[in-house]
This record gives sequence, C-alpha cells and structure tokens, in this order.
Amino acid sequence: MQLHVMKHPLVEHKLTVLRDENTPSNNFRQLVSELVTLEAYEATRNLTLEEHPIQTPVAPMTGHTLTKNPRPMVIPILRAGLGMLDGMMRLMPTAEVGFLGMKRDERTLDVITYAQRLPEDLTGRQCFILDPMLATGGTLVTAIHYLAERGARNITAIDIIAAPEGLERLKKEVDPSINFDVVVAGVDDRLNENGYIVPGLGDAGDRLYGVVD
Repeated sequence: MQLHVMKHPLVEHKLTVLRDENTPSNNFRQLVSELVTLEAYEATRNLTLEEHPIQTPVAPMTGHTLTKNPRPMVIPILRAGLGMLDGMMRLMPTAEVGFLGMKRDERTLDVITYAQRLPEDLTGRQCFILDPMLATGGTLVTAIHYLAERGARNITAIDIIAAPEGLERLKKEVDPSINFDVVVAGVDDRLNENGYIVPGLGDAGDRLYGVVD
C-alpha cells in the first residue's frame, strides 16, 4: 500500500473550513468537491495512456490520450461518496461510474453491503474508490476485496481524512498482490470509542445531505 498525503496551502485551507462545525451543508458540499479535484491530480498520476495522432494548426504530431478500453472506473461508496463524484468526474469525465452501497453498524462497527452496480469483470480496470472518511478501515477493506473478487488489481482510494488505525488495518488485511494506493487530504490523530475520527469533521454523510433517521 502506498499512502499519499496532500501537502498544499489550498488543501490545508479548504480542509480547515470543511472541519468547522459552523460550515453549512452547501459550503461543505462545495469544499468536498474542490478537495477531491485537487486530490485527483495525485490519484490519477499513473493512469494508462495510448498514442493519439492529431493535426495541430502548425504540424502533425502524436500525442497521448487516456486508454479507452478499458476505461477507468470510479466507484463512490454510498451515500457520502456521492458528494465526491462531481469533483472526480470534473477531472476525468470519460471514466465509467459504478456504485457500492455500504454502511457501518454503529454498535458492532461491522460493514454491511446493501447495494452494488458494477461490471462482473473488472480485470484490467483502474478503479478509484471514493469515500470521505477512512476511519476503522472496515468499509474500505470490504470494498477492495469486493472489487478484487471481480478481477480488479489496480485500486486507488480517495478519502478526505484518515485515521491511523484504519491505515494500519489496510496494511494488514489487503492482499499484497493488489496494487493499492490511498490518497488523503489529511491523517488525523486517532479514533474515539465510537469509531469516529478525532479531530475529524463529524458525520460526512449528514453534513453533506442532512440527518436521515
């Protein structure tokens, strides 16, 4: 596993405003989208390219475009990951989009998969998982194994913030044969007794979309 922590003044500024409990939902959504676009530059560094001959106004040349077959696959984890999708697709509009519905049992902290919309075969795909919070790591470990069962071997997770406990769990539980990267805007101090990141930013889904009983 390769961990990439974004170090940039714009990232620091936007992340601080995002964390503030007084930031309203509309600003929170906009900041998440902007942060993901900044992270995506790092996350897509190793996208595969193919040669593409063109004619400029001056002369012919051979440039490079993203590989069309297979196309990259972007996979937000419902529901909070949806808030990251626009920021990712703004940078990579030709990618395909799949979905994984996962939630954490707040009592046991186990991960429950309740929905999916993905190709049966992900062999050769470069997959990008979107989820704002990497807390215990359970959701991400489950998602990676789910994709790996469908043939994915090149997976990048894009998260806003992560806890050390979750990162450590990934190192222990993800199959080393999987080429796996994590890109985050920040790594926080710890998890509290309820499995929330400290200092964190609260419940990302609720802050994006409101509280759903």
